[in-house]
Order: sequence, then C-alpha cells, then structure tokens
Amino acid sequence: MTSIRVRIGIPPLALLALLTGLVTPGTATADAAPTTTVEERRLDKAVPQEILRRSGFDSVAPGFARALGSAHSYAQARRIVVQQGSRLWQRAVDRAQGRGPAGGDLSRDDDRPLYWARLGMTREVRLWEPEFALSDTQRARLLSGLEVSSRGQNAVRYPHGRGVKRILVTGFDPFTLDRDIRISNPSGATALALDGTTIETADGPARIETAVFPVRWQDFADGTVERALRPQLPRVDLFTTVSQGRVGRFDVERTNGAWRGGFPDNDTIGRTETVPVTDPASQPQWTTTTLPYRAIVAADTGRFPVYDNTSVTEIPAGGTAEVVRPDGPTPGSTARAGGGGNYLSNEIAYRATLLRDRLGLHDSLPGGHVHTPVLEFGTGNTDPATGTVTDPEFIRNRLDIIGQVRSILTVAADSVGAGSVATDPVGTDPVGTDSVATERARG
Repeated sequence: MTSIRVRIGIPPLALLALLTGLVTPGTATADAAPTTTVEERRLDKAVPQEILRRSGFDSVAPGFARALGSAHSYAQARRIVVQQGSRLWQRAVDRAQGRGPAGGDLSRDDDRPLYWARLGMTREVRLWEPEFALSDTQRARLLSGLEVSSRGQNAVRYPHGRGVKRILVTGFDPFTLDRDIRISNPSGATALALDGTTIETADGPARIETAVFPVRWQDFADGTVERALRPQLPRVDLFTTVSQGRVGRFDVERTNGAWRGGFPDNDTIGRTETVPVTDPASQPQWTTTTLPYRAIVAADTGRFPVYDNTSVTEIPAGGTAEVVRPDGPTPGSTARAGGGGNYLSNEIAYRATLLRDRLGLHDSLPGGHVHTPVLEFGTGNTDPATGTVTDPEFIRNRLDIIGQVRSILTVAADSVGAGSVATDPVGTDPVGTDSVATERARG
C-alpha cells in the first residue's frame, strides 16, 4: 500500500464499527437490530454489481443465503459458513489460474470478484434472522469463520516429505474505494494467481501457499495476522507479505515501524497509535526484513525496477519532532513510519516479522515485505466517474506485476535450503473454526 503518513483521530464511525461486528459484540439484547458495515454498503453501487455480474460471482451471495437459511442450529450455520467460505476462496483461485468456467468476460486474474462476493456473504450473515436464537457473540463467530475460510487463511497445505521448499505469501483486499471504487489490489490478485503453485529453484521445487487479509485496523488489533501466521512460520522456508505501494516500482522494505498513522481503512475508520500487540512491554519500535534483498534488487525480475528501501520516519531519542532517515532508524528512536509508511501494509510487515522474531526464527527464516507498483488503468480510463472497470493496459499491468512477484520469489527461494518439515499437524482445527471441522476445498 502507498506510503501514507496522515494522522487523524478516531472518527465517529468508530461507533459504527462497534455496532457492526468489527469489534466482537456482547450479548444480544431484545431490541438489537442487525446492520451493515460501510464496506458492505458499497455493494449496491453500479461498479461492484458490474464486476460481480461480469465475473459470474453475482450468484455467490444468493446461493449462500439459501444455504444459510437451511440451518436449524448455530452448529449447522457454522458448518455452512465455513464450507461456503472455503468454496468461494477455491473458486476464486481456480478462476485466477484458468481452471473451471471463466464465468463471464472479466479477466480471470482479477481479484475484485472475490472481494465483492465475500462482502455479499458477510452482509447476509449480518442481516440474517434465523428461526433459532442467535447471540451477537455467535453471529460474530460466524463472521469470523467466513472471513478466515474465504481468505484462504485456513487452507494452507504443503506437501508431505522433504525436498520441497515452502513459501508463504500474503496479499490484501482493494482499498481507497471511495476515491475509485473500481480499484483492484495487485497483491490480492497475486495471492490468487500463485496459491498452490510450484516454482523451480536452483536446488529443487518450491510450493507457494497464500492468504489474503482485510484492510481494516480493528481486525489487525484483534490478532488476525498472528492467528493465521503463527502455525505456519515455524514450518516454512520463506515468507513475504505483499501489498500495493508506489507508482512504477517494487520496493523490498528494509524496516517496519510500530506506528499507525491514522489513514482511514475500508470502513472509513482511522487509528493513530502504537501498533497494538500482545506483551507491549517487550515491543520493539522497529523490525527488519530477513529477505535476501541484495539478491532480489540485483536480479532481472521483470518490467518494473526493484529497490531496497531503507528510509523511515522517526522521532529521535530525546527529541519531539519527526525526522525522515534515508538510511534507517537511529538507536533509541520512536517509530512514525517504516519504509512502507504507517498504514496496514507496514503493520502486516511489522506483525509478521515481530512474530518471526518472537518465535526465535530471526536468524533462520527469511521474511519481510514487498511493495508492488500501483495498479494503474490505461490512458483515457483514469477518471472514476467516467472510466470503465477494466481495460487492456489495466490487465497487462496486473499480469506483469503478478509475474514479477513470482520471479522475486524465485530469486529469494534460490538462496534458501529445502524444507525439512515432513507432515502437517493432524487432528487440529484450522484457524478460526472453533470445534467445527473445515471442509478442505483443495486436494
């Protein structure tokens, strides 16, 4: 995501978040009425409806509503939600990778059908009034199960045995939709295009598994990144979080900062504060990449230049004013922006690398953050008010970005030894599914 250092207070819409499930609600009251989120209310606009129609994903939410309506208990509803969420993720992956019906004339590599179809499903859960009693807490758990399963966060599956490297990649939803609702996020498109694929490295194959995360401050504060990545980091050979960054360039972000700069998220909520984590007493102001950034920058990976970005913004030790440091933070300084800014791209990088370090993997696990170029529409199609939802240059740019991320991963994996974890844990529930077994969509 673009480096942004805007700092604003929490707007009145923070109250809306409490009412719509961004924060886990309490016990239901007799006069509590379901409502929808800012994100979900964008669904009825013309562009999302066109994207859903032209991709064939306009059938997802109605089909889900029918399935959900057949539930006669919370346990049944939970199974339906997780199953349907997993099917949506797999359908989006299959479409991106050319499997199954195209489902319309929209480019297969497009990440937006998944985003808007998921919102259609979450809105159905939020407004659903079942025949049985459903508490606010149970509804929140249904929403959590849907989010996790429809984002691939509980579907990370690596092959058994030795000799295959394991790579984990994360992407993001589209964002800044009130500026241009047509926006696609190349990191999300990359996640769909690469999930479950294999790349060849100098000393053998490497399997890529992916997941996508929301652009919402509260989800991050609630630990969505740590819940998804904690089971995976000890058993992978390489990871990178990916997001959209600057125009015309890739950046390998050297340093991540413990600061939220307040830019509004997809529910138009801002947060200006230290990144909230468990055990804040031991929280560092900065974390660093362990990706092989020199090799990545030196390699010819594609059309866009790739930079080793070392810049940060800090308050120096003993100071009060912000200072931009082109060569990284100084000792004892307080973070105000990492190389990737102080929005959620910086935060996922910070959280993932902090988790790596707290798991004792700093010296053994290459990982960090890569910013892609901004995904731009073609000349003559840049006005959101008059532009079309796609064009040939838009598609070409997205495909070039996806291909270059794949090349970057290949360069990074070439410097990593083969994986050594032989099996996945058996008999454990995937992240966020409580006691309900998740149907594994991928074979």
